[in-house]
Amino acid sequence: MKVEKAGENYKCNVCGNEVTVTKAGEGELVCCEQPMEKIEV
Repeated sequence: MKVEKAGENYKCNVCGNEVTVTKAGEGELVCCEQPMEKIEV
């Protein structure tokens, strides 16, 4: 899933890491070799 804007939250479904985007770019967030899932807080 492409990061769209700052402030979005993502979670790794493998290890449970969570991140909050501080600056959006063109890339995709990946952890444990899998795309991270966007979550709503």
